[in-house]
Amino acid sequence: MTTQAQIQSGTGRPQSREDGIRQSRVGKRPIVLPKGVTAAVKERSIELKGPKGSLTRELPPSISVKVEGGAIVITPTIVGRDGARYQGLARALFAGMVTGVAEGYTKTLQLVGTGYRAEVKGQILNLSLGFSHPIAFALPQGVKCEIPADSKGTILILTGSDKEKMGQTAAKIRGFRPPEPYGGKGVRYQGEKVREKAGKAAKAGGGK
Repeated sequence: MTTQAQIQSGTGRPQSREDGIRQSRVGKRPIVLPKGVTAAVKERSIELKGPKGSLTRELPPSISVKVEGGAIVITPTIVGRDGARYQGLARALFAGMVTGVAEGYTKTLQLVGTGYRAEVKGQILNLSLGFSHPIAFALPQGVKCEIPADSKGTILILTGSDKEKMGQTAAKIRGFRPPEPYGGKGVRYQGEKVREKAGKAAKAGGGK
């Protein structure tokens, strides 16, 4: 049960202002802009610029956004739980954008299999994944791919400022050849543990 002290300290349920509008415990915290990052609110969208690029997103409904004192401040504009929920959602989205334009995001993929290789030419990623023909995948704008020379074409390092686009791109590449349960061949996230199944031969041998 949430106590009055928890509510007042911000550790319990969303707090209500004097006008009855509830605020999200996390969403009401200002997002401090790092050095070199700027934010601008234009009508119903927000634009962020930083060392790693620029991002623009439409504002979720039922919230008001201001940039003041080097921080992004989000407040709900409707009474009830929905306002607090949209406030928390907006903060999570905008905080991810701030990190993206300031530091960027990285996704690393690993190709496992005999003859599995990758090559980048401009924004085209060519993948050899055991099919009869290579796969030519056009990288989305804002996503770059590097292949370390010492990996012999088996390691892909994706970088970009848009967290969602990065995740979608990595998932798309992995989807061309997901890791097989027998042997583990395919495309996997670096560090991903693939649960492998024992083949028929192994099962037969184990039963002797």
